[in-house]
Amino acid sequence: MINNSKKENVDTYDAIVIGTGVSGGWAAKELCENGLKTLVLERGRMVKHIDDYPTMYMDPWDFKHREKQHPKEIKNQPKQSNLWNGALTKPATKHWFVDDLKHPYSETKEYLWLRGYHVGGRSIMWGKQSYRLSDLDFEANKKDGHGVDWPVRYNDIEPWYDKVEEYIGVSGENLGLSQLPDQKLEPPMDLNCVEENLKENIANNFEDGRLLTIGRVAHITGDKEHKGRSKCQFRNRCMRGCPFGGYFSSNSCTLPAAEATGNMTLRPHSIAYEIVYDDTLKKATGVKVIDTETKEKIFFKADIIFCCASAIASSSILMQSKSERFPNGLGNDSGELGHNLMDHHYAVGASAQVDGFTNKYYKGHRPNGFYIPRFRNLGDNKTDQKDFVRGYGYQGSASRTNWQHAVSELSFGKDLKEKILKPGPWTIGMGGFGECLPYHENKMTLNYDKLDEWGLPTIDFDAEVKENEIKMREDMRDQAVAMLKAAGYKNVQGFLGKAIPGACIHEMGTARMGNDPETSVLNKYNQVHSCKNVYVTDGAFMTSSACQNPSLTYMAFTARAANHAAKEFKKNKNS
Repeated sequence: MINNSKKENVDTYDAIVIGTGVSGGWAAKELCENGLKTLVLERGRMVKHIDDYPTMYMDPWDFKHREKQHPKEIKNQPKQSNLWNGALTKPATKHWFVDDLKHPYSETKEYLWLRGYHVGGRSIMWGKQSYRLSDLDFEANKKDGHGVDWPVRYNDIEPWYDKVEEYIGVSGENLGLSQLPDQKLEPPMDLNCVEENLKENIANNFEDGRLLTIGRVAHITGDKEHKGRSKCQFRNRCMRGCPFGGYFSSNSCTLPAAEATGNMTLRPHSIAYEIVYDDTLKKATGVKVIDTETKEKIFFKADIIFCCASAIASSSILMQSKSERFPNGLGNDSGELGHNLMDHHYAVGASAQVDGFTNKYYKGHRPNGFYIPRFRNLGDNKTDQKDFVRGYGYQGSASRTNWQHAVSELSFGKDLKEKILKPGPWTIGMGGFGECLPYHENKMTLNYDKLDEWGLPTIDFDAEVKENEIKMREDMRDQAVAMLKAAGYKNVQGFLGKAIPGACIHEMGTARMGNDPETSVLNKYNQVHSCKNVYVTDGAFMTSSACQNPSLTYMAFTARAANHAAKEFKKNKNS
């Protein structure tokens, strides 16, 4: 990839893409393949596929403290390490997550903002769960009166879901569900014996259409050729960076495709902080950047600008982009910029111990779990709930444990040596992912009293779950317990943790799409209503959150918007 981090040969491009994650990579690929000379900006360091995955082959004994994190080593990551008992900032992956002291933010209400500043962004570390939204989701706001209506429906996005899935490789099982549309899928990964048992018990004990399937993940499992990538190797070390390209990341997939066209200039160490609007031309003319290595401020010109920096970062850039026409931020005529901040709420579900199946095990380290699609509020009497609107799904897995046999106080001598070589009993667990409604009062704002080291305003978060989500969470716990008990499992324990916005790492909203410029920021093609050569295609555009993992939807909307932009660009050039 071209890395002109010190000096640019030219300062004018057909298009500029801000960000290199799942959205930025797709914007770069589509724009470049359409012939547009495209500058791709990344605020963080360069990460080249395979060459820059330092822990990809390391085993536990290769680390100084095995895979344990020394308390002193997380002193600069108090927020980044505050999830999954610090799993993200263990030695194998801590280098992907930001230094919280160097990149601070404020919280009017508690918020957990997980970030990765490097080429590829969080496409390196994401969970790869890939599900489509349906018209149940696209029509929900209009039907129940929360938020504003989406300006699109499923039929508008379906061909772009097709395009993205066929290109990146998504494995899984189609189910024919209206609330979870069928996809272009590669062969599914296998459920293990206990998961198959739970699947059978759910089917036999519940009459509301709930079912269990293997997760749909952006992993190659079939024989279709994916240039430069090979099948998933079932190592389950994805977050370290996959040298095989078995799962989708910008680094292994879309950025190499953009580079192959000869139309991409990739510039890391470049903080985009303002989109310049020309009041005379009535359009954006380029992007202001700070070079983090030289501290130089640079202006790059372009006809088209794509904001793909993440929901929070893209809205921050728009809010900083002030002019005579837009005194409150570029495209903020509606006053909705920064508002309607959403995430999924989770940390709720149940676990159990499973007797039997002691003669069975599983092979490999499957980078996936099972999925139970939404079965609440589907628009019929059997599934509709009186206490809450919208719904949730579950993700989970079953496995065998042997940790108790390795505790010296519980065993010793010959018995310890024998037991430590045998797998322990089966356990199973599932956690819910619930939809959060788009509340106007849930927001992010710019804090000009607390600047970062570049002199730019930091973010203040003011968001919380509300009564609808609280009621939903109780049902999420109770139904998880009910399913595990119906299967006859032992020691079933429900859990209902604290719902901290941001903790699901699915931040959405803040520059929502809509039909009406007075109540939304973007139109149906992800263009800023009042500045149509600026597109926003990361999570900021989401008008509601649904309950499915959203990254696949970001990619589909990005591909659609980039092709729309390329078409408009060529039409204007030829007119």
